[in-house]
Amino acid sequence: MKKGIIIIIIINLFMLPILLLSQTNISPSAPAVSAYSYSGTMGDAEQLRIYTYIWGQVKKPGLYIVPDDTNLLALLSLAGGPTEQAKLSKIRIVRPTKGGKKIIWVNMKEYLETGNQELIPVLQPGDTIIVSGTIFYAFSKTADFLAKVAAVLGVYNLFINLKD
Repeated sequence: MKKGIIIIIIINLFMLPILLLSQTNISPSAPAVSAYSYSGTMGDAEQLRIYTYIWGQVKKPGLYIVPDDTNLLALLSLAGGPTEQAKLSKIRIVRPTKGGKKIIWVNMKEYLETGNQELIPVLQPGDTIIVSGTIFYAFSKTADFLAKVAAVLGVYNLFINLKD
């Protein structure tokens, strides 16, 4: 009986960080009808704004409302820039279209090496930018998970041996 309770406690302690990391914050300000917004007053320059999303290996992922002439580099900068684990050679833009969605791949690493502005696309309403992690990032996450599993198994083994 005690062994079963201890195992349940250990499993719950192990699962708590996973549950906390899996929770996402959904912004209540996400557009319900349109990916466009309008700002400006009679005296100011009027500007059309678009809703864009950026996820993954950036310092501040989330929903951004930006001017309609914003490019990928500007949005990455608004999001605090890429993290050290970001794979800049393969940034994905998911663009909604009438027929479904279109995937655009951008090599930001090539832009940083050449300075070629033609490599940086202008964003469109509803674009979702996904900055993936490098293989080292995936390996470190897997190693961290396996270390936690090994710790749980070690504690379980300790309790089994204490009973004998």
